[in-house]
Amino acid sequence: MKAFSHVEVLFIFDQFPEHGDYREPRPYRGRSNLPPVGVFAGRGPRRPNRIGVTCCAIESVHGRELTVVGLDAVSGTPVIDLKPTMAEFLPVDIKQPEWVSRVMSEYFQP
Repeated sequence: MKAFSHVEVLFIFDQFPEHGDYREPRPYRGRSNLPPVGVFAGRGPRRPNRIGVTCCAIESVHGRELTVVGLDAVSGTPVIDLKPTMAEFLPVDIKQPEWVSRVMSEYFQP
């Protein structure tokens, strides 16, 4: 991993309670000023498969210890896989609704 700048982390949302019914679209992140979306149109933890994925910058690698920046998971969350991020696997010309860019511009702010 030392030669890579980023890693994709797959993990289990194990610290959130189960949500019974995923059929009805809901306002994104519970915000009434955003449109309702189905469970697979968002990236939240309340989903039937309970699997999360995020792309993180690699800060350091020491043997089998990997330190990353930007992991979107709670400390202690079980990691199920790591994949080095490769440019050839990244999509180009990504399209998304305008409101997503607005919401995400504040997402990683402290």
